[in-house]
Amino acid sequence: MKKIQPLVTLVGAGPGDPELITLKGIKAIQAADVLLYDALVNEELLDLAKAGCTKVYVGKRAEQLSTAQDQINQLLVDYALTHGHVVRLKGGDPFVFGRGGEEIDYVREYGIPTAVVPGLSSSTSLTGLQQIPLTYRGISESFWVITGATREGVLSEDLKTAANSNATVVVLMGFAKLKQIIALYQEQGKGALPIALIQNGSLPNEQLVLGRVDDILDRAAASAIGVPAIIVLGEVVAKHQAFEQIKNEIQQLAYA
Repeated sequence: MKKIQPLVTLVGAGPGDPELITLKGIKAIQAADVLLYDALVNEELLDLAKAGCTKVYVGKRAEQLSTAQDQINQLLVDYALTHGHVVRLKGGDPFVFGRGGEEIDYVREYGIPTAVVPGLSSSTSLTGLQQIPLTYRGISESFWVITGATREGVLSEDLKTAANSNATVVVLMGFAKLKQIIALYQEQGKGALPIALIQNGSLPNEQLVLGRVDDILDRAAASAIGVPAIIVLGEVVAKHQAFEQIKNEIQQLAYA
């Protein structure tokens, strides 16, 4: 009997489009004995697995039933010890609000070798696909990537700090708190700041809503946009080729 060689590899599947995974990520999937995959992973990637690969859905998505993190951690260890190479396939990048660090820490406690294949984070890839530059000379010198929901369910203090800066701010997993985020920016006198909402980025059903802090809630309601969506706040959003229409609409209202 062949001796089992346990290994756990965290693989970033990218933002949704299956063509946006790395070549190294594809090779890891093809070598996997077990795939543990998330809700935001494009299932076309599962077809890359070899015959006999065990595929286990451990979906985690906000506001929906999901597999508990403790259970996922234990599954990684159990399958590695009984099957060999386990690939933990996660949307975006495993180390950008993907709890990849927690999973690696747990697996290492059992002496199981680990590896990581980075993926395209939605924070940088979805803005890029929309041709919104996160940094731009003379406009934005840095960008922040912040979670919209802390463990305690409240807005991050980092978001409050970022709202005081001129940095571009990308909020992940924050759509449910959009009203609170808008109120925070309005308190800072930034009602005119450009903002973008991107739902299902990189996929055929992608939806984009552009606006300013003061009117984005109405625009979001009119478009029926929802989760999963990222929020982008900053002057660089005005670089989107469709933002000129927003400016024209505002001017027309001003003269009405």
